[in-house]
Amino acid sequence: QVQLKESGGGSVEAGGSLSLSCEASEYTDDRYCLAWIRQAPGKEPQGVAAACNYGTSIYYIELVKGRFTISQDNAKNMLYLQMNSLKPEDTGTYYCAAKDKLGAPLLADNYAYWGQGTQVTVSL
Repeated sequence: QVQLKESGGGSVEAGGSLSLSCEASEYTDDRYCLAWIRQAPGKEPQGVAAACNYGTSIYYIELVKGRFTISQDNAKNMLYLQMNSLKPEDTGTYYCAAKDKLGAPLLADNYAYWGQGTQVTVSL
């Protein structure tokens, strides 16, 4: 069972940048997709970005394309999310998650393993 632990996050003004990191407890090979999933207050979890096939297949929701970059360091069992040009609507708890490679990579319900989450707050 994969265990995931996020770090990073925090508070920033709109237009600013934040970086998130996620450490996986075991080697995440091509059996898994890794993703960043966020949950805004009162809303359902939303897959933001995903990396599959050793990070060679990358997926983003339209809302973050051009602003967020997901990357994976397989040697270190690490997943990253660089977030630029942040907007207040990016506010939420961001979770690192893992699933097997079957199923839509940005559908939060497909993810069986989740970290504890880290808060991202973007103010005007």
